[in-house]
Amino acid sequence: MDDNTVLGKIHGLVDEEHKLRGQLGRGEITSDEEHTRLKELEEALDQCWDLLRRRRAAREVGNNPDAEQAHSVTEVEGYFQ
Repeated sequence: MDDNTVLGKIHGLVDEEHKLRGQLGRGEITSDEEHTRLKELEEALDQCWDLLRRRRAAREVGNNPDAEQAHSVTEVEGYFQ
């Protein structure tokens, strides 16, 4: 997955997040449904941003960014801030 593909996925996830909030506002989904899907979206976004940062870091030090793969949700969500 190249940088543009990762960025495209990020934009798609953000668009879905905005649609989800609109659906809640219109009463099309419950707050529980919104909360569950938002958690999934946030985790997917964290994975994408992590992959993009690692690809850029690999490129900066002369490594192949294509060798970088997405880490699991458990790993990404377990990073210390």
